[in-house]
Amino acid sequence: MTSPDTRRITGLILAGGRGMRMGGVDKGLQLLHGEPLALHVARRIALQTSDLVISANRHLDAYQALGAPFGATVVADASSDFSGPLAGILAGLRAACTELVLCAPCDSPYLPADLATCLAAPLDANRADIATVTTGGDRSEPSIHPVFALLRTSLADDLAAYLDGGGRKVRAWYARHMTVEVGFSNEGAFYNVNSLQELADLERA
Repeated sequence: MTSPDTRRITGLILAGGRGMRMGGVDKGLQLLHGEPLALHVARRIALQTSDLVISANRHLDAYQALGAPFGATVVADASSDFSGPLAGILAGLRAACTELVLCAPCDSPYLPADLATCLAAPLDANRADIATVTTGGDRSEPSIHPVFALLRTSLADDLAAYLDGGGRKVRAWYARHMTVEVGFSNEGAFYNVNSLQELADLERA
């Protein structure tokens, strides 16, 4: 599979959530093997993209320092009400100067090193607007991982209108556009840490 031109793609790390299942801590700044989760993600996504954006709503200085080695830009949601991942995606689409944005959550330290390649090929082949991830295709119902996605920056205005209308569901917004679901066999690559206990378990593993 031919690697995509990284100059087409801005990486986007979603780190703007409330972290409620972690007791309200800032999830991206929690340590795994002595380093913030978001730093693990940044290392992997930066190799696949030309620019890096971090979407955060708290501790912006900490994220700026974390992203500095990658030349990252830190952006916050347009509103202060923690509107969910789509608000972070919109901030990333607005900040990007490239045709495409490769999006991943801050709590996915093992995301694939070829994620951009695997999503760009079907996106282009199908002239799609969005390519997103599924795993477990050998089962009756594959798992869908919607915030791992490659999106066209031209979608920003439509996403803003969707949010202004009260929309919050990622998959419902994707359904408004030509979206391709791309199957991956390595489900562990998309593991995301949802609790402090899961983080402790991952640390021991």
